[in-house]
Amino acid sequence: MLSIKISLFVVIIIACVVVAAAAGVAVGIVYRKKVAEATIGSAQQEATRIVNDAVSKAESKKKEAILEAKDEIHRQRNELEKELRERRSEVQRQERRLSQKEESLDRKMENIEKKDEQLNNKLKAAEKKAEEIELVKRSQIEMLEKISGFNKEQAKDYLLKTLESDLVHEKAVKVMEYEQKTKDEADEKAREIIATAIQRCAADHSADATVSVVALPNDEMKGRIIGREGRNIRTLETITGVDLIIDDTPEAITVSCFDPVRREIARLTLEKLIADGRIHPTRIEELYEKSKREVEHTIKQTGERAAIDAGVNGIHPELIKQLGKLKYRTSYGQNVLNHSLEVSYLAGLMAAELGADVKTAKRAGLLHDIGKALDHEMEGSHIELGVEYAKKYKENDNVVHAIEAHHGDVEARTIVACLVQAADAISAARPGARRENLQNYIKRLEKLEEITNSFPCVEKSYAIQAGREVRIMVKPDAVSDDQMVLVARDIVKKIEDELEYPGQIKVNVIRENRVIDVAK
Repeated sequence: MLSIKISLFVVIIIACVVVAAAAGVAVGIVYRKKVAEATIGSAQQEATRIVNDAVSKAESKKKEAILEAKDEIHRQRNELEKELRERRSEVQRQERRLSQKEESLDRKMENIEKKDEQLNNKLKAAEKKAEEIELVKRSQIEMLEKISGFNKEQAKDYLLKTLESDLVHEKAVKVMEYEQKTKDEADEKAREIIATAIQRCAADHSADATVSVVALPNDEMKGRIIGREGRNIRTLETITGVDLIIDDTPEAITVSCFDPVRREIARLTLEKLIADGRIHPTRIEELYEKSKREVEHTIKQTGERAAIDAGVNGIHPELIKQLGKLKYRTSYGQNVLNHSLEVSYLAGLMAAELGADVKTAKRAGLLHDIGKALDHEMEGSHIELGVEYAKKYKENDNVVHAIEAHHGDVEARTIVACLVQAADAISAARPGARRENLQNYIKRLEKLEEITNSFPCVEKSYAIQAGREVRIMVKPDAVSDDQMVLVARDIVKKIEDELEYPGQIKVNVIRENRVIDVAK
C-alpha cells in the first residue's frame, strides 16, 4: 500500500514538472514575439529614414550635374565660336593669296605669248635662210660635179676607197704599235713575276720514272717465279692484274701494266717473294694482300703530306687518296705528284705577287691534275675526270674552273685559272722536267707546219728551234706589208686553238719581192 502511494506521489510530481515546463515555454514564446515586433518596428523606421535621406541627396546631385552640364555646354559653344572665327579669317587669307597668284599667272601667260610670237618670227626667218643655203649648196654640188667629172655616188665611192686604203695602213701601224707596246709591258711584268716565282721555287731538275723492272739475285729465281707448269706466274698475274715479262735480260723481270698503283703493288709483292724465298700460290696471295695494304697506307700518307707541304687545308679524304696515287703516275717521265706540288708553289707565289687569292691558287694548282689518278680506271680525259671529282666533293667553283681550263679546253675566266695555266707550263717546260717521245715531237712539228700552210696566202713554212719558232713565207702579190701584221695574228690565233705545245711559239712572217732583169 505504501509503494502504491509512493508511486502515485511520483507521478503527481512528474505531472507538475511537465505542466510547469509547458507554462515556461509558452511564456518564453510570448516574450520573444514582443521583442521581435519591437525590433521590426525600429528597423522599418530606420529604413524609412535612409530612403528619405537618399532621395534628398539624389535630388541635390541631380541639380549639381545639370548646372555643370550647362556650364560645359556654354564653354564648348564659346570655343567653337572662336575656332569658327579663326577658320573664317584663314579662308579669307587663302582667298587673297589665290587671287594674287592668278594675277601673277596671267602676267606670265602674257609674257609667254609674246615670246612665242617672237620665236615663230625667228623660226620663219631661219627656214627662209635654210632654203637659201640649200639652193647655194645645190648649185655648188652641180658645179663640183661638172669640174670633177664625177656624180655624187661616184665621188662617194672614190672617197670611200681612198679612205679604206688609208685606214688599212693606219690600222696595221696602230695594231703593230699597240701590240708591241702591250707585249713589251706584259713581257717585262711577266718576266719579273715568273722569275721571282721560279727563284723561290726550289724544284728538282731530274725527271722521275715509275720502276717497272725487278732485280733478281740470280737467274735460277726466274724458274721459281714461273713455278711448275707456270702456276706461280699465272697466280701472280691473275691476282695483281699485271703482265710479267721474263725474257733473256739477266737477273731481271719486267712488270707491265697501265695502272701505276697495281704495278707498284706487283713490284712490292715480287720483291717480298724474292726476299722470303717461299714462292707458291698461297704465299703469293698473303704477300699480295700485305703489299696492297702497305701501298694504300703509303698513298694516304703521301696525299696528306702533299696537302701539308702545299699549305692546303680542308681537302676531302677521297681527294687526298687520289692525290697520293699521283706518286706512282708519270707524264713524259715527270712525276705527276711532284709536278702538282710545283704548280701549287708557283701559282701561289705568282698570286702573291699579283695580289690575288693565294690559298685558292695553291689549292687549284695542287688539284689541277687530280684526274690523272683516275684516267686508268674510268673513261674520259684527265680534265673531265678531275672536274667531275672536284664537283662531287664540293670544291670551290674557282678551283673547278681552274682544273677545267688549265690546258685551254675552255677559256680562263679568272686570274686563278690563268695562274694555274702559267704555272703548269713553267713546271712542264723547265729543263729536265719531261722526256718527249720522238714520234710525238715529229707529229707536233708537222702539225705546226700544216696549220701555217693552211692559209691561202702562205707560200711555204718551216718549223725551227725544236718547234718553238715557225718561219712563214707569204705570197707578195697576195699580202701587202700592212696586211702582214693581221696575217700573223690570224696564224697565232689558229695555232693557239688547234695545237698543244709547251711554252711559246714565235711566228715569223716574211714577205719578199724580187725583180730580175737581164741586160743584153
